[in-house]
Amino acid sequence: MKNQWTSFLFGVVKVSIQGRGTERFLNDCIREKIVVWNVRRNQKDGMHFFIRLQDVHALRRVVRKNECKCRFEKRLGFPFFLRRSWRNSGFVLGLLAFLFVIFALSNMIWGIKVEGASPETEHLIKKELSRIGVKTGKFQFFVENPDEIQKSLTDNIEQITWVGVELTGTTYHLKVVEKNQPEEEKLVSPRHIVAKKKATIKKMFVEQGQPLTTLHENVQKGQILVSGLIGKEDEQKKVAAKAEIFGETWHLSTITLPLKTTFHVLTGEDKHKHYLQLGSVKIPIWGFKDPEFTSYIVEDDARHVNFLNFTLPIAYVKETYRENEKVTREYTEKQAKEAALDRGRKNIEDKLGEGEKVIGEKVLHESIENGKVKLTVHYQVIENIVKTTPIVQGD
Repeated sequence: MKNQWTSFLFGVVKVSIQGRGTERFLNDCIREKIVVWNVRRNQKDGMHFFIRLQDVHALRRVVRKNECKCRFEKRLGFPFFLRRSWRNSGFVLGLLAFLFVIFALSNMIWGIKVEGASPETEHLIKKELSRIGVKTGKFQFFVENPDEIQKSLTDNIEQITWVGVELTGTTYHLKVVEKNQPEEEKLVSPRHIVAKKKATIKKMFVEQGQPLTTLHENVQKGQILVSGLIGKEDEQKKVAAKAEIFGETWHLSTITLPLKTTFHVLTGEDKHKHYLQLGSVKIPIWGFKDPEFTSYIVEDDARHVNFLNFTLPIAYVKETYRENEKVTREYTEKQAKEAALDRGRKNIEDKLGEGEKVIGEKVLHESIENGKVKLTVHYQVIENIVKTTPIVQGD
């Protein structure tokens, strides 16, 4: 018989018959549309087989028409299990309550571990976590996902550069990278300060060492700017040269920008759907209608259910449909040139440090090919040109 598990779900009865006309008895069962399976003869003049619980009343009608004796030997399936469980309801309720408590405790937050942070920063992190609802004893379903927690910590705590958030079982693990504060150099060996690239000196402050150049002087890459040798030639002393020197340098960039660009942008409209996921099957529980958006992107947020240290194949899934639309941006030649210059300038500024800046630009070559503006630009930049080199014997 196919799909016996469905029969066991609704109840199965093992029947034993004995007497004359057992074959005729089975034929009458088939005429009454009683499903019979696992028919076996026993040692005596009889046989046994299985029927569905719902066919018991029809079987009794067949018994009245035949001379066979019928006896129910076994009762199997979910209905009989419930009946037996009801007789031991205290034990069953206790078991269910125990499983519910274990399930609830397995899906709560029981630990928050922070690695790589100083005590002061760790205190700020735990304070921010508490503000957004990530605290011990709270259900995991009611807190933000790790990506949102990471974004909130990075945006609101200035002392950290990066934080990784991972949920393992019932514990949140946070790995923190703090911002490094510049410290005074200690036990620095004697050294010169040299130019790391060709430049014109624009700003110079020597704290220690002998300056060998002046403002507005052109210097070459590798040229010594501040010597670590001080004093007279016959009584020279080696020191660690220290200085702040900024020079005007030149960067050559080639920027290409299309006159016409098509891209997708979010409109701000969204729609949510909620599912109960069992394995690979999603059962909708809220938000049944499909979004009426012409174009959209889908974001999934799945919260899996835990039991002890195991992740069950059960999850609550929230799907967010965000509407987007196609936008075509067209530049005139003048607008494209200005946008290309801004892009080139920003690309250079992203690589500059504190106190460094772009002070000028000059277009060396401009062309339009295949619907694109191509610029070759010479940027003037004020940047730190200091590089240190140790003093070797013979300097």
